[in-house]
Amino acid sequence: MTVLANLFDLSGRVAVVTGGSRGLGFQVAQALGEYGATLALVARKEAELDAAVAELASRGISAHGFPADLGDRQGGAALVDAVIERFGRIDILINNAGATWGAPAENYPPEAWDKIFNLNVTGLFALTSEVARRSFLPAGKGVVVNIASIAGLRGHLPDRIGTIAYNASKGAVVNMTRALAAEWGPRNIRVNALAPGFFPSKMTSATVEQHSDAMIRGTPLGKLGGPTDLMGPALLLASDAGAHITGQILAVDGGTTVVA
Repeated sequence: MTVLANLFDLSGRVAVVTGGSRGLGFQVAQALGEYGATLALVARKEAELDAAVAELASRGISAHGFPADLGDRQGGAALVDAVIERFGRIDILINNAGATWGAPAENYPPEAWDKIFNLNVTGLFALTSEVARRSFLPAGKGVVVNIASIAGLRGHLPDRIGTIAYNASKGAVVNMTRALAAEWGPRNIRVNALAPGFFPSKMTSATVEQHSDAMIRGTPLGKLGGPTDLMGPALLLASDAGAHITGQILAVDGGTTVVA
């Protein structure tokens, strides 16, 4: 194996991918699995997990499903228990699980705010802290890749439905990434984030359907994110190829944030 191929190789490593049964999480899981990682896929719906695991197995990728509700602080601890019991350790954590809710800021439902922050921020931190305490710190190494969003880098356009809680939560993920990278860097734990732009998915389907033409016009590369566009960036940050990268937010947005 060449030096470069060895840097990307994840053979023997265990990667937890939350929200891994579909969409961007499944895309990232496929990338890590193709490069040798054993996958612990996490989602709320067991049927979707089973389908994702079967699809990955058909491609020769080792994946196992772990149903969990990460919007509950206790869900992270139970998940870590289950993964460590199965595999003995965790080497990579991909924090992809997330939710959104559209409403004007002046009428934003309190229950929607709580739901989004419980999953996107509190649940993410609780799981990350638990993985670090139980596996990364004892092992003396670990990698976290948070899936943020360009919504965490700016406001939303005023002609679109308000997503104040989503924007605020992803902004929190952005700075949580930097803070954890600074705190854990001396202990050999890297923490980075990907900030996707406009990707068609179940969560974004209504917005993309209504505004796709405007989204494409506002993207220098002239297209929405595709089914492989997050794979390379995720593999870089999760593997030894990114060994000297920490605390960074990589926008994967076709150039949207450089012009708007």
